[in-house]
Amino acid sequence: MNSLLVTKVCESMAELKSSHHPIITFRPIRPSDLEVLEQLHRDLFPIRYEPEFFHNVVNGNDIVSWGVVDRSRPNYLGDQLIGFVTVKIVLAKESEISDLIRCDSSSVDRTLVYILTLGVVGSYRKLGIASALIKEVIKYASSIPTCRAVYLHVISYNAPAIHLYRKMSFMCVRCLYGFYLISGQQYDSYLFVYYVNGGKSPCSPLEGGKNHSGWSTHQSPYSYRTSAWELVMLMFTYLRSAAKTVTARLWRNEEKKAWKSSKCKDGRCLMPLMQSKRNITSEDADYQCV
Repeated sequence: MNSLLVTKVCESMAELKSSHHPIITFRPIRPSDLEVLEQLHRDLFPIRYEPEFFHNVVNGNDIVSWGVVDRSRPNYLGDQLIGFVTVKIVLAKESEISDLIRCDSSSVDRTLVYILTLGVVGSYRKLGIASALIKEVIKYASSIPTCRAVYLHVISYNAPAIHLYRKMSFMCVRCLYGFYLISGQQYDSYLFVYYVNGGKSPCSPLEGGKNHSGWSTHQSPYSYRTSAWELVMLMFTYLRSAAKTVTARLWRNEEKKAWKSSKCKDGRCLMPLMQSKRNITSEDADYQCV
């Protein structure tokens, strides 16, 4: 498929009439989807992905994917992607949330499902497609006996995505400062987790609790206790970050004083006092147990 055809496909998606009644189905992503998949990622995300990523997706190399098509569209368009989700299985002990997964020492290696990308073209949004894709991922993760959670990153300004994952009972467990670098500017990221197969946080104060509807309080999408706890922990993270900033300034001031004290009285400079500088701002992201 040439680039002109891809452009026409995307234009036809944007011109979808409101009277149109889509017939949405899921199917595996195939090698023939390569160019459309690349175009959709360029249109939907500010991040640029390497060609190797797309080849791994369409060929199923360590990446599991679901494609979304609208069978009611005419001719070849009925099999063109209008949405997708890509995921990867990772070992829990090698993941960035290994400290958020409770595992007993006698168990086999636990795994996690990491959502790499998820997107739906604009004209097909608010039809529940994204929610259905997330449910497919959760069902897939739950079918893996060793899997204990689904997790993903969301850029801090993507309010609709944050709302969606909270509605789907994902928990915001960590804030990663400056995680994304886009056009020379850094953006924070929130890390969301959905526990499956009995997985749970090793430090959750809500563990085992039930609300009146029968939902576990750490899974209910309408749990005010969970929301309040997340708010408290986010405030704690903010204060902790502010304290680190003050500490960094004090550290720099001490270095300046040390430099001044190392100068000779006759005006000649000795070798400056050598101090190993620390990066006061956390190299690892702050996290909250929820």
